Amino acid sequence: MYAVIMAGGRGARFWPRSRGKKPKHLLDIISSRTIIQETVDRITPLVSPQNILIVTGRKHLAPLLEQLPEIPSENILVEPDGRNTAPCIGLAALHIRKRAGDDIMIVLPSDHAIADSRKFLQVIKAAAQTATENNALVTIGIKPASPETGFGYIEQGKHFGKGTKNKVFSVKSIREKPDRQKARQFLKKGNFYWNSGMFIWKASTILDSISRFLPDLSAGLTVIANALGSTKEKIVVERIYRKLARISIDYGVMEKADNVFVVEGNFGWSDVGSWDALWEISAKDKNGNAFIGGSAVISEESKNSLVYSPQKLVALAGVKDLIVVETKDALLICRKGNSQNVKNIVELLETKKMRKYL
Repeated sequence: MYAVIMAGGRGARFWPRSRGKKPKHLLDIISSRTIIQETVDRITPLVSPQNILIVTGRKHLAPLLEQLPEIPSENILVEPDGRNTAPCIGLAALHIRKRAGDDIMIVLPSDHAIADSRKFLQVIKAAAQTATENNALVTIGIKPASPETGFGYIEQGKHFGKGTKNKVFSVKSIREKPDRQKARQFLKKGNFYWNSGMFIWKASTILDSISRFLPDLSAGLTVIANALGSTKEKIVVERIYRKLARISIDYGVMEKADNVFVVEGNFGWSDVGSWDALWEISAKDKNGNAFIGGSAVISEESKNSLVYSPQKLVALAGVKDLIVVETKDALLICRKGNSQNVKNIVELLETKKMRKYL
């Protein structure tokens, strides 16, 4: 069994703390461990470090080697250019096929928070069993707590795997991120899951599916596969990978395949996709305020706010629903509920060529 951790990112959603060279998964946002360290810690009871592959960009290679000394350096696969999840997963599947012939691969984002690691591993085991016995593409679904528009959705079909501890269903459809009205409809129907972006399948199953639904990507991966282990590997990967189309595994494969199953993930999941999401999972005082970062915070008649400050005293007076993030060279203040728009600030900084803040 192998685990593949997708560790891309441009450091936009957690700006100003995250930057291009240090995106969210390389930060200690949730605990004293970085998020990717927690991701590796969580899966190692099931998959040894020798069987954990990490796919990342070149500028993140050095910090990953420093943060994850238990992962063999040859297990960190460097993408010449980010091409979305389908090429990333295809590349990892080629390496697994070369090493193991065929094996289960557990595909995980590098930047999620999981509250209950024991239940998480239980769900992964159930998904691996489903993938093995049915030659299936399996994803993990999260019961929606609200009509979120930032997630894709999975529509469950018939109940599958009776007698197991975990809820397993065939997948009726996979939906793109909806607008608010559609998300409310999904929530009301009660048979939709949030798409967690976690997948479990055999390497052969996903490579066959890529060949079927993404023939151009498959052709490029075939050229790369023929070069793996040779003196030309690096040159071929560099040349071919940059030409691959940018496409997600959801859009390219999962929405089209008919052998897709979903296992319910009831382990306290968050994608920690914004400062708002961090407030949701952080400890709060009696007024709903979350103070992280280590510095002192004084709060007077203030409610439901998040403050991150590792260096300066922050005083809140008569405010509510704010996010305040202080770093050595930048200060972010935004209304709670609007932190998804932080990525627009990053795009504005890029437009203005203010690179020192990126």
